[in-house]
Amino acid sequence: MKHRIVVLGAGYAGSYVAGTLARRLSPADTEITVVNAEPDFVQRLRLHQLAVGQEIEAPQLADVFVGTGIRLRVARVTAVDPERQVVAVADADGGGELGYDTLLYALGSHVTNHGVPGVAEHAFDVAGRPSALRLRERLDSLSRRDEGGSVLVVGDGLTGIETAAEIAESRPGLSVTLVARGELGAQLSAGARSHLRQTCDRLGITVLEHTGVEAVEAARALCADGTALASDATVWTAGFAVNPIAAAGGLEVTENGRIVVDRTMRSVSHPNVYAAGDSAYAIGDNGRPLPMSCASAGYTGMQATAAIVGRLTGRKIANTKLEYLGNHISLGRRDGILQMVDDEGQAKPKYVGGWKAARIKAGILKMSLWANSHPTFGLPKRKRHLAASPDASAEKAVA
Repeated sequence: MKHRIVVLGAGYAGSYVAGTLARRLSPADTEITVVNAEPDFVQRLRLHQLAVGQEIEAPQLADVFVGTGIRLRVARVTAVDPERQVVAVADADGGGELGYDTLLYALGSHVTNHGVPGVAEHAFDVAGRPSALRLRERLDSLSRRDEGGSVLVVGDGLTGIETAAEIAESRPGLSVTLVARGELGAQLSAGARSHLRQTCDRLGITVLEHTGVEAVEAARALCADGTALASDATVWTAGFAVNPIAAAGGLEVTENGRIVVDRTMRSVSHPNVYAAGDSAYAIGDNGRPLPMSCASAGYTGMQATAAIVGRLTGRKIANTKLEYLGNHISLGRRDGILQMVDDEGQAKPKYVGGWKAARIKAGILKMSLWANSHPTFGLPKRKRHLAASPDASAEKAVA
């Protein structure tokens, strides 16, 4: 009987791991199934561009995995039972269960409202393709009005900054306000913060610092100090959370639901479950938890792949890098900030800003899309067979 590998999620982490495993493991010994809620690859890092009306390439996963032997199941994951080693899914045909011998959990993250009333009912977000398209429809309707409209972006993290800048540049007829709970760009160096403020001024973005939103209504947001901010479209970017499925299934998770893994991305509670991307609580080489990001998805995905291949084939497991080098922030299509960080996660004094930073960010996005659209390119053609007793061989190899 073949060893069943199931990959949950086909984002930046899941699609890479699935393709790499398909190229490195013999199909005579293994079968790989990818479960994803949508039929195409979603460039999550560019959803703010999709929301303002730009066309973003979305390769069909069936085309991405053609010729790899990977089975694609377009369905929504509803539960994971690590004791029975099954995954419950729901699709147009009613769904069912998938059994596995090795599970790679890469379901990513979604926007969270932190319990703020009205966010779920009235706010927009750019955390997923459907929600980004919903915001796009709203911006289109506002742009058609003679009097324009007001857009309120809540959250001063990278997503909030990029979204506010993209809307302001692409929809100049709309009034854009960015609400920051603390100082705008607090995580950046002094020079980068200055560049960010100048960009907001150039794009006409109103910045409200040290402001907390406590409720969202259909046409306004209510602040902690009692101020009411009028808004025709409130975009919520104030935090992200992972799916509660892992916690509900009994896997050991952190308080916010991320799967606790060892250095090889293996669940500390269930040894045949691995996690990568935003779903994994992984400690980086600097001793700090890796942040939710595309870069972290790449590093954790590479480590999970090396561990799965090593343990199944009885070979030594190599430690891949687990590092976070910096932030790439797009400020519209012609401006940006490249901010590197030190081993403590603090911004280094120097930064790259303007057109050059925008081109670097564009290049990274293009490279990420190409890599995820060609998951087996450049990998060894030799496909390794499983060890006679993979578990015993793996532990011996690790030791």
